[in-house]
Amino acid sequence: MLEWPLRRAPRLRMTDTASPLQPPAPAGAPPGAASAERPDYAAFLQQHLASQTFNVVRYELPGESVWLKKAGPAIAAWRYRTLGLLSRWLDVPVLQPVVNPGGQAAIATEVRRLRDLHARGLRVPLVLADAPEGFLMRHLGLPGGNTPSLSDEIEAAARQAPASTLALWQQGFAALQHVHASGTCLSQAFARNMVRCPDGVIGYIDFEDDPLATLPPALCIVKDALCYAHSTALFLDNAGTLEAARADWHGRLAQTDPAVRAALERTVQQMRWVGKLPNQRKLGRDTLRLRAMYGLLRPLP
Repeated sequence: MLEWPLRRAPRLRMTDTASPLQPPAPAGAPPGAASAERPDYAAFLQQHLASQTFNVVRYELPGESVWLKKAGPAIAAWRYRTLGLLSRWLDVPVLQPVVNPGGQAAIATEVRRLRDLHARGLRVPLVLADAPEGFLMRHLGLPGGNTPSLSDEIEAAARQAPASTLALWQQGFAALQHVHASGTCLSQAFARNMVRCPDGVIGYIDFEDDPLATLPPALCIVKDALCYAHSTALFLDNAGTLEAARADWHGRLAQTDPAVRAALERTVQQMRWVGKLPNQRKLGRDTLRLRAMYGLLRPLP
């Protein structure tokens, strides 16, 4: 499954350092003493929404890192019509687009989904404060530290330690199944939207749309699986672990709900032509990704 061109380009992210808005220190406290109470996240959000230039900015507060995400422009629905027509023409329901309206609607969707996923016990950024124009969430990593995406980790492993690639991929796949077992799905389940937190648990980010509002649950699970396969298969191929991952994929598939298994098998059947594409770098990275994806998903002998 492609990372569809209808998806918006990645937003610019910047890092800033700011002091949280806190209640005054108790009377008699030494100068510069901080209050023991938690920061006023709602006030911090309102203050920085007005001045923040970029859609997503990271701020370093004492003892924690936070991200402020503000509403971007609305996205016209007509941009999704081509993919909808393609879905019907090819008779592949899983290609039906999940509309992201952008603007304040996308912010409301993401806040709602983050809170729902958190309530299910899944590792997502904690929403600290929200408003119609944006929200504040806690960083999934250590304060002041970077948390690389699972995609970056798998790609690096494929180059530097190929033997570890399969284990990383399996951890991400198991984390995806954990989401589905909780009764929900992700939004854009590419490996770039998964991170390994400092304690080793996989966390999830980016929830501006809600597939369950558009597609039946079985197709939402299939869409998640295809996103993950598309974003990781080429790394597995480069590391020489694609066949081992393929066997693992089908072992897990055999244990899924029959409706999910049928929808996924039908989609892979419609992709048979991809397996005939030549394995040539001159065809571009996107073509190689599709070819590797089909190599991961194709039926076992």
